[in-house]
Amino acid sequence: MEILLAVITGLLYGAGVYMILRRSLVKLIIGLILLGNGANILIFLVGRIVKGKPPIIPEDSSTILDTYADPVPQALILTAIVISFGLQAFAIVLIKRAYKVVKTDDLDQMNTTDEYA
Repeated sequence: MEILLAVITGLLYGAGVYMILRRSLVKLIIGLILLGNGANILIFLVGRIVKGKPPIIPEDSSTILDTYADPVPQALILTAIVISFGLQAFAIVLIKRAYKVVKTDDLDQMNTTDEYA
């Protein structure tokens, strides 16, 4: 399972970088979304995949002796999802405004010194 998720993470990173390097602003947003999802899966993989082992200390011991699911990467992923959603919403509004002013979503055509009203 870890190998499959590692391959998927690599594919998401590759596709995200490819989309960010395109000239369209819409593809830039899609690339940011793919990179964010790749980062979330990477954090999930770093925390190891353990099925059905909650991090609960039994009453008769002071530490957890068995393998357990680490809750910190899961909390980091939830935080990353919220932050990436906010970033995506801001970027979509910013791109909509830029499109309304410049009348194009091509980055090369936006890279001009002319002033727009």
